Amino acid sequence: MTTGEVARDKQTPHSSSGAGILKSSGRAWGMTGLVVFLYIVNWGDKVVLGVIAQPLARELGLTASQIGLAGSLFFLAFTIGGFFAGPINKYVTLRWSLLALAVAWSVVMLPLVVAASVTMLIVSRMLLGLAEGPSAGLMHTATYSWHPPAKRGLPSALLTGASSMAKIALAPILTFVTIEYGWRTAVLGLCGLGAVWAVCWLANWSEGPYAGKASAELDSDIGGTEPSAPWRTIFLSRTFVSCAVLVIVVYALVTMVLTWLPSYFEVGLGFSAMQAGSLFALPSIVSLVLMIMSGAVTDRLRQRGASARLVRIIVPCIGVIVCGSVLMAMPVFDTPIVAVVAISIGYGFSAMVFPLVNSAISELCPPQQTAGTMGTFIALMAVGGLIAPYATGLIVDNAATPAAGYLLAFQLLGGLGLVAAVLALVFAHPDRDRKLIRERS
Repeated sequence: MTTGEVARDKQTPHSSSGAGILKSSGRAWGMTGLVVFLYIVNWGDKVVLGVIAQPLARELGLTASQIGLAGSLFFLAFTIGGFFAGPINKYVTLRWSLLALAVAWSVVMLPLVVAASVTMLIVSRMLLGLAEGPSAGLMHTATYSWHPPAKRGLPSALLTGASSMAKIALAPILTFVTIEYGWRTAVLGLCGLGAVWAVCWLANWSEGPYAGKASAELDSDIGGTEPSAPWRTIFLSRTFVSCAVLVIVVYALVTMVLTWLPSYFEVGLGFSAMQAGSLFALPSIVSLVLMIMSGAVTDRLRQRGASARLVRIIVPCIGVIVCGSVLMAMPVFDTPIVAVVAISIGYGFSAMVFPLVNSAISELCPPQQTAGTMGTFIALMAVGGLIAPYATGLIVDNAATPAAGYLLAFQLLGGLGLVAAVLALVFAHPDRDRKLIRERS
């Protein structure tokens, strides 16, 4: 009997019955939904800078590189914060750590509303990044606490898909609110949404049977406690390193899109502000569909015996190769709506990386080291965000036209994506590296 089966037996005495299994499964997905809700709020805080970039620039007299700098400094702080996920999880429960971090997100955005300036924009975005950094690893840990390793592809897809859900559901609303009531109202609305989540969280959250501590206790009950592995063995494995390079590049694209895509649609392609805000959701619709489909299909394949390399590495790498090829060809798409469709397809295929590769990384380590491993991996991923927004701003400021600058940025990211995907295909092998890590623990 596996640890997961023991967990279900211990938590639901009648788990052998169909009703017990359905009840357990329903609770797992309910808890997953709570974390997804939080991730939507999290990504809404990221999305809002792209939505308010132009009105903020007009009010404060900002250049493209200054807006890009604010975006990149957010991800600098995000990267630093990510390394605290493991220590926080060690000393504070998921219930209270995520609540405290979510409250912090809302609070640090308020000074910009009260006293808008270039300095306040940078400071508030950096504080926001510092608070959001550890939360990413903790949210994955919270979600994985309700799902065994072989079934983490779909919940990972839903969790990662929160970025798309935020852009689909929140970006048009934030755009409308910004146009009609001003960018300050849009920021305050996100703070209110965070308060709604906090109430739901306090009323409903509980940790699942696959959490690190719970899983270790269950293993101990059946005489199979898994020893912790040396951190350097995990972090220096070829799978971890090559996958980190891959997600850094893809995340660079994500942060470039978050910060600049509405501006590209408006300034580069000639759409109105409302049209640009609405079209901002299109790449996210494509990515959400592809992430959920790939997560569900690969989970099914994994349960039927497919290797982790096939479902967690080869499939997302093919997606990045498709994305890179499309972005490299962007100058060919000279009709505005065709360019929008091309970006949507390329971005959508690249987004499959996050749920599938995150699942692969979560399987490398013993359960009690999930938060530290995922926190470090996501912190490294955010390195892409340190560079892409600011670099794009510099490219746009120095290009012959804004449109030419955006196209060059897309092509550079496409080329880097192709290289990173090939490296991951060559070096990443989760089953092999998991075995090596176990042997050295």
